[in-house]
Amino acid sequence: MSTTRILDGGMSRELLRLGAELKQPEWSALALINSPDIVREVHKEFIAAGSEVITTNSYALVPFHIGEDRFQKEGAELIRLAGRLAREAADTVTDRKVLVAGSLPPIFGSYEPQNFQPWRVQDYLKVLVENLGPFVDVWLGETLSLIAEGEAVRKAVAVSGKPFWISFTLADDAAAIGGGEPKLRSGESVEAAAAWAVSSGATAFLFNCSKPEVMQAAVETAARVFRKADARIEIGVYANAFEGETGEAAANEGLHDTRDDLNDDTYSRYACSWADAGATIIGGCCGIGAAHIHRLRQTLSR
Repeated sequence: MSTTRILDGGMSRELLRLGAELKQPEWSALALINSPDIVREVHKEFIAAGSEVITTNSYALVPFHIGEDRFQKEGAELIRLAGRLAREAADTVTDRKVLVAGSLPPIFGSYEPQNFQPWRVQDYLKVLVENLGPFVDVWLGETLSLIAEGEAVRKAVAVSGKPFWISFTLADDAAAIGGGEPKLRSGESVEAAAAWAVSSGATAFLFNCSKPEVMQAAVETAARVFRKADARIEIGVYANAFEGETGEAAANEGLHDTRDDLNDDTYSRYACSWADAGATIIGGCCGIGAAHIHRLRQTLSR
């Protein structure tokens, strides 16, 4: 058995594969509205593939995707549904423990650190935390582009008493792939983000929704910071399969194409490099499906 904890993969394209209708700007939230049974089935497929942690389908349940009016009228109900579907899927497993991670997304848009509004963020995070809380084992602030977003998540979940993980998305342009200093999409350094994590109380520090090519350097940087601080914080990675630069357009404007070269075998080789660098939590983000997770699980177990 691998000592690496296996996450699930990206929800949206698995929803499409199983027949759910997804369109922007609602995107994966639309499946909760029109076909919640498919959401539950995607969770089950990831569990069958070997995932030990599944993530609630709450990423798009923010005004950025569903609009302010729908968030105010239906947001709490949809958030509770996302939590319940993940919990139901996890609780069907009898031979091992499957954790449910409560997804807390960037409230004001993915890859858009310039839009962060600290004076409003807690109003929205509070709704997510209150309604996901009964169903989740751990909080996952994910695809965060700047340290202040991580700090907002820390504050929002403090009342719950449950552990929290923080996952940042990385700059993955040509300079980053070419070996530049690993940075968040805000331009802040991974080193600074890891130093923040040391004092935050987070039990895991992850990188997600960026190209796999930039992940190893980020893991190595975080591991170095944590060793120096004698901090026992797990490191994790779940990369995406997007083509091009993911920072070029807002997350609710169109659909990114995915790479043909990033098959399950190739992705699992990347995963091995992350594990060698110190990552102990590994999964996949957008475009990484159940087949990728199945191969990743097999490879890391060996």
